[in-house]
Amino acid sequence: MPREKFRTLTEQMFYILLCLKEECYGMDIMEKVSARTEGRVAIGPGTLYNLLDQFVDAEMIRETKAEGRRRCYILTEKGHDVLQREICRLQKQLADYMESFGEE
Repeated sequence: MPREKFRTLTEQMFYILLCLKEECYGMDIMEKVSARTEGRVAIGPGTLYNLLDQFVDAEMIRETKAEGRRRCYILTEKGHDVLQREICRLQKQLADYMESFGEE
């Protein structure tokens, strides 16, 4: 059985959606992700625009304006729900780790 799309998020997906809490242009997302993660997560333009298209198709983000080739996006309620689900998943992983190693 194929895996449900966006059931789990890569770091790149997570940080793109996180940036889109506020309206943002594509190129700005790359800069924000790099700054927020202190360069640990990098997103190239090909990956960024591919993911943005997929997120729009999945109604997780929406385009808010277009100026020539520049496109601006924002997170939708569905996108926020996906982020929240991912946070819960990560918290459970952390709790499992803490329980396994006796740390609280």
